[in-house]
Parts: sequence; structure tokens; C-alpha cells
Amino acid sequence: MDIILLERIGNLGSIGDVVTVKDGYARNFLLPQKKALRANEANKKVFEANRERLEQENAEKRSEAEKLGEKVAGTEIVLIRASSNAGQLYGSVNLRDVVAGLEEKGHAIDKKQVVMGHPIKTIGMHDVTIALHPEVHITVKANVARSDDEAELQSQGVDVLAQLFEEEQKEIEEAAAATAIPAQLEPGEIPAELLEDGAETEASAEDGEETTEG
Repeated sequence: MDIILLERIGNLGSIGDVVTVKDGYARNFLLPQKKALRANEANKKVFEANRERLEQENAEKRSEAEKLGEKVAGTEIVLIRASSNAGQLYGSVNLRDVVAGLEEKGHAIDKKQVVMGHPIKTIGMHDVTIALHPEVHITVKANVARSDDEAELQSQGVDVLAQLFEEEQKEIEEAAAATAIPAQLEPGEIPAELLEDGAETEASAEDGEETTEG
């Protein structure tokens, strides 16, 4: 379907551009959200008659978004969540969690403005994009941790997830070392536990000989 864009849309184009998109995308999103018009002759005339006003309104909205962006950009929100020892969350951090975190910081952001390809499922510092306007995107930090102390470390640049991995590897190595087969013994070198077992065996043998002689 051919449409006339009423605002900048991703990689499609800028306001006033006539582009071709899939019918479903146009009917289900662009047209209902008033982000575009069908590119027929009647709508082309309507758009041209209102182009100046639309461009002015877009410029004003962009300016407001830029001012808001200066306040919100770089904001760090702390989200405390339970996770496994490997850092995998028991659940996830989604759009609503980010919106709630920003609201606690005094920033009113609509969940439609939060751009997340997928929910966050691990602890750590995560960049989240906020689209305040089609031409104004900023980034905030989602500090996902298991405790306030852990969040503080991550805020200082410590990779807690890497530390958890190292600790887990160390535990595995220590467990493996504890159950490892002893190296080949040097001549005359007998482990104490084997010596004790041997002594008991020898004593049992002597007792057996005495019993036999009797």
C-alpha cells in the first residue's frame, strides 16, 4: 500500500514522503495511529494544503522532546530482582518495570515510548532506548541487581555477572579437586588412611593365624 507519512517513521522516511508498505502494517498501525494517510489524490491535496501546519507542529513537538530528553537522558533506575547464582532472573524486566522506575525518578514516560527488543533476563547494567519523538531518541540505564549493595557495585562499573561466573567456576574446580584420584605415589609413600586400613588388615590376619594355631 502507498501512504503519505505524517511524521518520520524509522527507516521509511520523513514527513510528506510517499512510501510503499505492507497492507497489514498500514491498516493495523500507521493509519489508526494517524502517522500516515493513504496516498490517493484526495489525500495528497489535503496533505499539501496542511503541510506547513503539520511541519510546524512536528517542529514544536521535536523541540519539546529535546528539552525533556536533556533531563531524562542517562537516568539510572535500580531494579532489585531475584536470580540464580548464574545471574539469570526468576522472571524478567519489561516495559512497565522501566516506566515505573523512571516515574520514581520523576520522569513521566509512556510505555509506548520505551524501546526494548526483548525483556531483560539477567542482572547487570542494561541500556534502554526511550523514543520521546520520532526524531529524538535517548538512552537510560537499567541497573538490575539482587540487592542494593550489588546495584551500587554495578553503578561503579563492577561486572557482577562476571564475578558470579568466576565464583561458580572456582567452586566447580574445588569440587573436582576434592574428588580427584591421587597422583602416583613415590616409593615408600603411603597415605595415612591406607596405612590405617593396612594395619587393620594385618592385625586381622594375625588374629586369624592365632585362631588357626589354637
